[in-house]
Amino acid sequence: MKDVHIHIERGSYTKEWVDKFVNQAVEIGLDEIYLLEHSHRFQEFSPMYSEIRRYSEYQNSWYEGRSGLSIKQFISLIDEMRQYEFPVKIKWGLEICYFPEYENLTSDILSSFPFDFATGSVHWVNGFGFDHKAEFWNGIEIELLYKQYYELMLALANSGLFTGLAHPDSIKCFNFLPKGDLTSEYTLLADALNKHNMYAEQSGGLALNYGYPEMGMNKTMLNVFKNKNVEIQFASDAHKPEDVGKNILEMQTAYENK
Repeated sequence: MKDVHIHIERGSYTKEWVDKFVNQAVEIGLDEIYLLEHSHRFQEFSPMYSEIRRYSEYQNSWYEGRSGLSIKQFISLIDEMRQYEFPVKIKWGLEICYFPEYENLTSDILSSFPFDFATGSVHWVNGFGFDHKAEFWNGIEIELLYKQYYELMLALANSGLFTGLAHPDSIKCFNFLPKGDLTSEYTLLADALNKHNMYAEQSGGLALNYGYPEMGMNKTMLNVFKNKNVEIQFASDAHKPEDVGKNILEMQTAYENK
């Protein structure tokens, strides 16, 4: 059993910090973990976030409080950790925010460093960070936002840049839901994922980090992906060691028994 989405951002780049994630993985019976960092953490990705910063003072402050590292610091940690034997298999990678106009930048960075995987995600639509605060949705056209979100998801998959698709239904985080049927969008996305040999995460992140009542993708999306034989990987979206593996067994069991 594995967990393919674990953030290490809340601690220092040391073996002692990594060991905390490994120990929790062993404790709950995982045999493989994917450790990663958000792209916004690294100055090499900073051009991608210029529109985000202009969108509002809140978003600018949010970005400034979380960025500034060099990706070379992360690579140094990875190189050091690869010299050790751990009781679980560790893969190292990035969760990269997808912006169509910065595909070349993303490609250049990914080709410059020896990552094991790259997970693409959509957190921003036309500069709007939809997963920050519910009150920011005031005045948002929900149907249009969902349409644009899935257009970005489809472009992400078709870019050929990524190994996997992070939390593909995360736009529902504050329970603002569209009235329209999105089956056709899910189908196009499933076909693109298969074409580019990408997995999709069945992620417990919204339940873990937002208290969302539904575990993972909505049922329609999950059924489309399953019927299309999209590769599904299970992810906690943990941001601290004690959350490693959270909801994995539950989601995996539910999926296999579906």
